[in-house]
Amino acid sequence: MAEVNSVVRAAGGVVWRRDGGATEIVLVHRPRYNDWSLPKGKLDPGEHELTAAVREVFEETAVEAVPQVRLPSIRYLTGEPGVEKSVDFWSMRAAAWTPRPADDEIEEARWVPATEAQSALSYAHDRGVVRAFLDLPPVTAVVALVRHAKAGKRHEWTGPDTERPLEPAGERDARALSGLLTLLRPDRVVSATPVRCRQTVEPLGLPLELDPAFDELHPPGPAATRLAELAGRGGTTVVCSQGKLMPPLLAALTNRADVNFHTRKGAGWVLSFAEGRLVGRDRLAPVTLQ
Repeated sequence: MAEVNSVVRAAGGVVWRRDGGATEIVLVHRPRYNDWSLPKGKLDPGEHELTAAVREVFEETAVEAVPQVRLPSIRYLTGEPGVEKSVDFWSMRAAAWTPRPADDEIEEARWVPATEAQSALSYAHDRGVVRAFLDLPPVTAVVALVRHAKAGKRHEWTGPDTERPLEPAGERDARALSGLLTLLRPDRVVSATPVRCRQTVEPLGLPLELDPAFDELHPPGPAATRLAELAGRGGTTVVCSQGKLMPPLLAALTNRADVNFHTRKGAGWVLSFAEGRLVGRDRLAPVTLQ
């Protein structure tokens, strides 16, 4: 086996839409290689992989795509000596699209029936990603569960703890987190009642619903029930909670007591649901926190 000296990181998506009663996904034809592949591309320096996936999909297909659930990543040799490429993929809902003019990089972006995509793709690694997509039930809701950003030390705050605000570093982290959450195109935002929780999701600019079920002083059962209710509404919901509640809440929701659900401040999880059933979970943290 060839020795790998460097890894090029990339990201992309299996982008789907409904046409009549059928599901279609978009493939791209690259004239340089004369191949059909999934839309993907290299991360810019310092870029988050989720940001890169949405950007590259748009650049290669002219589709505005909304990530819903992470798919398997792939790794393969690039053909350059000692260089391997690692690609992170998401299933993405097509929110809008226009015909993409041909250029030297992408000759055509074509919608094909999802069941025919594997036979159209040139590479086995892309076919494996599509197979994983086809094995998933359709995602009907996404909940981004996040922990509030940094709010200074508890013992240095003289007022009520529920009124302790974000510190400047926390405000920066909240803005970075908001940039990722915006990619999910949230429909609603729900927050625990402390000020630091509200401030963490305020950069999203959406109406804010306060719900004490997500306060860490409460047991995880009601929070898990409430989160499932929010998923039942469909669309995308952002929920901001607290560090002591999130691990038992996620354990109750997933029925996985063996998983370490500790979540850093200003980070969270993307939870994907299919008709009320959890079908995907993925850690979400801005690049500055990784």
